[in-house]
Amino acid sequence: MSRYALALEYDGRSFSGWQVQPHMPTVQGAVEDAVSRMAGHPVRIHAAGRTDAGVHASRQVAHFDTDADRPLTAWVRGVNSFLPPGVAVLWAKAVPDTFHSRFVAYARHYRYLLLNHPVRPALWAGRVGWAHQPLDLLAFDDAARRLLGTHDFSSFRAAECQAKTPVKTLSRIELKQQGNLLMVDFSADAFLHHMVRNLMGALLHIAKGNEAPAWIETLLAARERAVAPPTFMPDGLYLAGVSYPAEYGLDTEPDQRHGLI
Repeated sequence: MSRYALALEYDGRSFSGWQVQPHMPTVQGAVEDAVSRMAGHPVRIHAAGRTDAGVHASRQVAHFDTDADRPLTAWVRGVNSFLPPGVAVLWAKAVPDTFHSRFVAYARHYRYLLLNHPVRPALWAGRVGWAHQPLDLLAFDDAARRLLGTHDFSSFRAAECQAKTPVKTLSRIELKQQGNLLMVDFSADAFLHHMVRNLMGALLHIAKGNEAPAWIETLLAARERAVAPPTFMPDGLYLAGVSYPAEYGLDTEPDQRHGLI
């Protein structure tokens, strides 16, 4: 058996999330079907992270095992010929069996695109989040810095989260602005279910003037999801990249292939 790593991009609007679900269109299901057709036998696909319904990816990483002898182009252009329009393989590479897309990753990177404008988006509908009222970006940035480091993120964890521990190390939250579009980059060793969307909900609550930046520390200390604002919309969230040890030689760091993502 040989093991291959894949980089994938997809539009989450077309799918009910990454993970296979009965009678529902999922990214994992579409990719497994396409790779299995190319391999000539059933193939299981393992991803670096499970994205939710409506969440996109500009560089998801996955791997699979097969005894089929195919050129790398078959795992890219060949597999893409079997995939629906909303998902594509960017590249494929043979990797040793010590590689696992989820378990050997040491960091994940997400980008949230947010349109801050009185009028809702039409051309970008489903591809960006939206906040209609003016935002205090200095307060947003102040609160974001207080989240950096190793914390118990239980207040930002979905009830159905299956992670063994709520303690994660958030190494980066960076806010950039391009006109009315805000780009917020998150990096951590790992993320809890809904963690980025819940962090965005709390940060925007502060940026709208509802609480002072120090309130984010109160939420962290509470370790209780019920005290934090609602989960923010999935529309503008992108899995932007995954970090692996250099020994695997994978091009999986965030790369803005489409300008903004």
